[in-house]
Amino acid sequence: MPARTASAIWSGGLKDGDGWLKVGSGAFEGRYTFRMRFEDEPGTNPEELVGAAHAGCFSMALAGALGRAGFPPERIATTAEVHLSVGESGAQISRIDLRCEAAVPGIDAATFAEQAAGAKKNCPVSKALAAVEITLDAKLV
Repeated sequence: MPARTASAIWSGGLKDGDGWLKVGSGAFEGRYTFRMRFEDEPGTNPEELVGAAHAGCFSMALAGALGRAGFPPERIATTAEVHLSVGESGAQISRIDLRCEAAVPGIDAATFAEQAAGAKKNCPVSKALAAVEITLDAKLV
């Protein structure tokens, strides 16, 4: 499988500088700053991009698991809320809350919950973020 790339350039100090993020495919690039990351200034930040990666990975993992179980989904919509906290050891991603709504014909709630839990555990981004608490709220719609 191919390796994926992304790059970042940062200019200046932590609070007065700014940076530029870019994914290798060219599908996204954008500016980021301290205020975008730690305050409420509009714009992107690394945690938002981690959230996008996690939501996308989980959705694909769940689609694959459901298909293998004989329940191909019509639609899976996932949001990842990434919590950044600052403590004595500095800033860290302290928790990620995955919220998923899925339209899956013919599946019962217990089977869906089992498949969703497995996807959360086994998606590559969840595995990479194993040191972070990851919660899941998955619902059939």
